[in-house]
Amino acid sequence: MTEILSDEAVAFVADLNRRFRPRRNELLEARRQRHAEIAAGKSLGFLAETADIRAAEWSAPPAPRDLQDRRVEITGPTERKMTINALNSGAKVWLADLEDANTPHWHNVVDGQQNLYDAIRRTITLETPAKTYELGGGPYPTIVMRPRGWHLDERHLPVDGEPAVGALVDFGLYFFHNAKELLDRGSGPYFYLPKMESHREAALWNDVFTYAQEALGIPVGTIRATVLIETIPAAFEMEEILHALRPHISGLNAGRWDYLFSIIKYFRDNPSMILPDRASVTMTAPFMRAYTELLVSTCHRRGAFAMGGMAAFIPSRRDPEVNEVALAKVREDKEREAGDGFDGSWVAHPDLVPVCQEIFDGVLRDQPNQLARQRPEVRVTAEQLLDVASTPGEVTEAGLRSNVSVALQYLEAWLRGNGAVAINNLMEDAATAEISRSQVWQWIHNGVRLPDGTEITADLVGRIEDEELAQIRETIGDEAWTGSRFDDARKLFERVALADDFADFLTTAAYDSID
Repeated sequence: MTEILSDEAVAFVADLNRRFRPRRNELLEARRQRHAEIAAGKSLGFLAETADIRAAEWSAPPAPRDLQDRRVEITGPTERKMTINALNSGAKVWLADLEDANTPHWHNVVDGQQNLYDAIRRTITLETPAKTYELGGGPYPTIVMRPRGWHLDERHLPVDGEPAVGALVDFGLYFFHNAKELLDRGSGPYFYLPKMESHREAALWNDVFTYAQEALGIPVGTIRATVLIETIPAAFEMEEILHALRPHISGLNAGRWDYLFSIIKYFRDNPSMILPDRASVTMTAPFMRAYTELLVSTCHRRGAFAMGGMAAFIPSRRDPEVNEVALAKVREDKEREAGDGFDGSWVAHPDLVPVCQEIFDGVLRDQPNQLARQRPEVRVTAEQLLDVASTPGEVTEAGLRSNVSVALQYLEAWLRGNGAVAINNLMEDAATAEISRSQVWQWIHNGVRLPDGTEITADLVGRIEDEELAQIRETIGDEAWTGSRFDDARKLFERVALADDFADFLTTAAYDSID
């Protein structure tokens, strides 16, 4: 911890906060105003004031050598064992996640930085009673680090009496310790940027990057960023976001789970924008097809990479039938992405790396990416991006139960410090938990009924909580239950799913409940 939190590193983070925290605060207020306008009936659409950017000819800078081939990217938290496994996975890129797959316990924040420090220098090992984890012979994935979103604070590193900006803590510590080392090793400081809602938020990141490089004597443009398009407002500003980050941009990613959450959040009071069961909302839904088609065509027009979404399946060691069905769905998903022109895609487990690689190998052949595939035929309208009503499926009791159970199990693990949790052979993180709890809130507040006519109410959800928690207790046993935080998880779930007011993020609501 002393190494990571050296006086020089902390001073650098403090400097970033003093310079950029006021602007971050203004942008968060702009978000709140935009939410209020949408709730009052203002429509979302492509921005008239930036039409000149969309019409002009410009392009992203060429990718550095180790970011030109991104056909398979593995994601995961920066926990030490997971770091080693990711580096040994055979993927082209590792998304080292300090955001949705990581809980912001201070121990996790600092340990994650230490693990990245050791991983970059190839010195990372782990001794456990059962096994020694160490790096294999490589080649190793290119590391792309994901800091927290603009909305999260970090109270453990206050600056001038106020919490620091979590994103600036994550970025600042990583960049300070590793930028020069990465360059010396033929790579560079690369980042995935989450949760943005506008090109103005992207412009703030661009200014942070420029200042940080100048402050540490790193050539401006060395940093490369891939932006997750995972909010509905950002879907209308893809070109503007690329343009705002133009000296540093690498590409965009279809962050599907947070994108669904954002749609629920933005239109939570609109009965015509209610989604069916989470499991029913696939990437073939019309509004999701519009989103991914627009992303590929936008990126390739500008010479930027288009990265596909997460395959969250966790293979079972005991049930080959589960694997057979799930792997067929993974293959179908990746084949659709590769066929649509994506340059690569995400997986959550090392066993899925060969599956994703094989599919993209078949399309890419001897090319590192599909940038040459421009997709000029794509024409996506605002109405298509917002066509939630055409999504097939319905709201069922099984879907409601799944949402309640997944949210409770995830929040319990999150409170104990685990941000990536395998539940029912799926890797759940904060984004998927957000879908679960926000759907429950939306269904209750819009009087949604189950197929048998039963209205979804807080009382019904409370009874389902009782039943699901009893089932969980029976499954894990009384001893494990006694050491768990399910009581706290239930209180937190009810705060973010059953309260009259909608909490913008469950992670901010939960932050005070952790060390």
